Amino acid sequence: MKKITDFFWFCSGAHIETLKKYPTEHNKYVGIGATIFFTALFASLSGGYAMYFVFSGSNAAVLFAMLFGIIWGLAIFNMDRYIVASIKKTGGSNQQIYQALPRILLAIMIGIVISRPLELKIFDKEIRQKLKTSYLNGQRSKIDTLNRAFSDKYSIELAKFEELKSEKDSLEKDINRSRYILNQEVFGDKTNQTSGVTGFGTYAKQKQAVIDQKEARLIQVRNDIQRIDDIINRRKEMEGLNSTLLFNEKQLDSLANVAGFADRNYALGQLSFNPDGSRDVDTYLAISFISFLFVLLECLPVFVKLMSDKGPYDVALQNIESVAIHNSEKEKDHEIIVTDNTLDTLNNAEIDKKKILIERRVKKDLEDFS
Repeated sequence: MKKITDFFWFCSGAHIETLKKYPTEHNKYVGIGATIFFTALFASLSGGYAMYFVFSGSNAAVLFAMLFGIIWGLAIFNMDRYIVASIKKTGGSNQQIYQALPRILLAIMIGIVISRPLELKIFDKEIRQKLKTSYLNGQRSKIDTLNRAFSDKYSIELAKFEELKSEKDSLEKDINRSRYILNQEVFGDKTNQTSGVTGFGTYAKQKQAVIDQKEARLIQVRNDIQRIDDIINRRKEMEGLNSTLLFNEKQLDSLANVAGFADRNYALGQLSFNPDGSRDVDTYLAISFISFLFVLLECLPVFVKLMSDKGPYDVALQNIESVAIHNSEKEKDHEIIVTDNTLDTLNNAEIDKKKILIERRVKKDLEDFS
């Protein structure tokens, strides 16, 4: 327990040697340190999970995710530790709040950043389903666009093809009706279109000739339809229309598995909306509450430090800092005095030296003049 306590004290950014002297402050800083540690742990998991999707598909994806997760967690840990340690309890409440406000804003930003990848993991199933729907709709839209472009480009051929199909259908119906009438003529059924004479007579032969003409035309129409259909299929193949198909379930699962961070983040945002575009309040609140939870977790050490009363550790730390500042000022004064006196000695020695040199030079000049 001592090692755990010391570790959490270290995480809180406290001056451990001073803190040990005041047992009433121990639990407070254990709680602050634990909060900072677990915030960094969540940040590490969040960053690693996000980086895993950045390198998804690579054999080293897990290694990169672990490495980045550790670095990101340490960065958040160091930042949180500094934020909490930099808040002093020496001033009044307003001064402390003003001092902590930039740290709180920074903590909110950190909380939002680390919460997003974890939200992606929490709503993983729903995100996968949303991605599959999005990919399917995108492929369907792509196929529709290709079909419209193909229809515009080959409108003449397609119109001719539809015209021949209509003619074929009309000829087939007409031939069937004509054969029925021919049978009535052969068997002697009296109608407004038959003579009522039994046998394959003149009228029957005339009707058979008409049928033969229509069948010959039908054969020609079918050949033309087949020819145009072959042309259209070849052009569809050239345009890539035949190879562009809707994704099956296996393909959709594969696409969802390799989806990047941006696609998953977009899908998570779309979960808050119904298919008709209206807001899905339940899902929106669930996602928002998770974000608020991590923001609160990130801000909690700052709030604990602000809400806690000024304790003996804070007073002792203030005194230590005051003494250190006083010693620093005295050392500065000492260095200034030493420096000034040293320089004065150097100046006097230099002046005496120059005087002696001048006297020697003057004496020599007098001797030379004599």
